[in-house]
Amino acid sequence: MKNGVIECSVCHTKLITPSVKTVSRAYDRHRTKVSSKQRVLNVLLVGGDCFLVGLQPILVYMSKVDGKFNFSPVSVNFLTELTKVFFAIVMLLIQARRQKVGEKPLLSVSTFVQAARNNVLLAVPAFLYAINNYLKFVMQLYFNPATVKMLSNLKVLVIAVLLKIVMKRRFSIIQWEALALLLIGISVNQMRSMPEGGTAMGLQVATGAYIYTLVFVTVPSMASVYNEYALKSQYDTSIYLQNLFLYGYGAIFNFLAIIGTSVVKGPSSFNILEGHSKATMLLICNNAAQGILSSFFFKYADTILKKYSSTVATIFTGIASAVLFGHKLTINFILGISIVFISMHQFFSPLSKVKEEPESGVVELVEAQNTLKSKDSFIDMAAGANEEATHRVGEEREPLLPR
Repeated sequence: MKNGVIECSVCHTKLITPSVKTVSRAYDRHRTKVSSKQRVLNVLLVGGDCFLVGLQPILVYMSKVDGKFNFSPVSVNFLTELTKVFFAIVMLLIQARRQKVGEKPLLSVSTFVQAARNNVLLAVPAFLYAINNYLKFVMQLYFNPATVKMLSNLKVLVIAVLLKIVMKRRFSIIQWEALALLLIGISVNQMRSMPEGGTAMGLQVATGAYIYTLVFVTVPSMASVYNEYALKSQYDTSIYLQNLFLYGYGAIFNFLAIIGTSVVKGPSSFNILEGHSKATMLLICNNAAQGILSSFFFKYADTILKKYSSTVATIFTGIASAVLFGHKLTINFILGISIVFISMHQFFSPLSKVKEEPESGVVELVEAQNTLKSKDSFIDMAAGANEEATHRVGEEREPLLPR
């Protein structure tokens, strides 16, 4: 094997060995064999994700008192990660009890150590998610809940570019146009939606909003793509075991942030339960459930589907914020939502799918087989020609023989 290519010593057929890039096509291969039960499960996952993602900005807004948070956002993120760790442990115990005889035990020390080594890459998205979860609270200081949800849809475009670069995912021209429409829809909704004047955290509102928007879009996009890559690269590992590592890393990073905050603001800020209310408890449960659903999307579906699913939650967020908090649904919001739905339909339309091409290894195998067949046919033709020539020479020499 040289440079990832295997060559047969007999027929010299060349085949390209599977690399990590082929992991990104796992969903494309799987979706052609989806059963009816799996389709129902996917619909339930998308519906649950839309509800949870749409409810999150509402709960964050309800958690504010006089426009501020009486609790530390890092403490909410830490409690959320602990909740997800508890859920992963419970599901691991249930899965271990359902194992069949002869299967490798999930709860053995060797299995745990090996899985920990193979899934160490999950520490990277865990760190990025810790930053993103804090930014979700900061964004509420600049925008209303519906606008925050629309801004988060910008991640789809960034994720598509990262999938193209990192995982070599292919998109058709129609799909790129659909993503452009999505960006236009978001821009239409953002027209004149930013408040003028005032300051926040010592920065002008416009300047601070643009800076946090840039980070708010880039960081979670990188986390989502890297999380999908890390989960699918160890596809045979139990998703609950992978979640245990992912959420464990997240809890560690958020705990370190709490310690850093207590050093800066004093020991009183170390109380992680200070300032919490019923709304924050609901927010913790909502964030935990949303994170658990996201892991299923990243491993068994893909990041684009997850983000488009979250886009649907914009309608729920906009209507709920208008009913509960009196936020007006402007014509820009309605037009923006309409363009977003057109973009979604165009992206997932069967006409926009990239035509599947045979892998290079298969092409080379077919070419080698065709070459061998052509050589065999040429040898057969040559042998037939020799036999026919010999027969003719014999017939010509027969009259010359003495009688």
